[in-house]
Amino acid sequence: MSESTAPVARTASVTDGSRSGSRRAARVALRTVQVLLALFYGIASALPKLIAHPSAVDAFDRIGWGSGAMYTIGALELAGAVALLVPVLQSAAAIALSALMVGAFIVQLTVFAGQNAATPLILIVPLALIAWTRREHNAELLRLIRRH
Repeated sequence: MSESTAPVARTASVTDGSRSGSRRAARVALRTVQVLLALFYGIASALPKLIAHPSAVDAFDRIGWGSGAMYTIGALELAGAVALLVPVLQSAAAIALSALMVGAFIVQLTVFAGQNAATPLILIVPLALIAWTRREHNAELLRLIRRH
């Protein structure tokens, strides 16, 4: 009789081990996406604006917003990139960067005739995943804010 229960117990522990292994893999994959997005926003998106690269200057001149908006958006992107790597801020950062991408999408449609309009939409997908998956940190952030 004890022989019949042993395989069941072994199966349960193997299943639990597989489940925890897949959870760990999902956490690592999500963290990798966060790091890649942080690098993208920090280097490829914010840096050209913050150093007034000619391509960024031309784009903001074409929009009609000037250098003030360029530096502001660059600073917001850099802050979002850094915040994506801080556990208590990562969900809020993903939400804020998603809002920025909605604005970028609207600008791409209205000013640039849809050229590169898919890019902000593509970026919203992993940002939404991060915001949802890391949402438990929002309560912790609120507690920290209320404490101070």
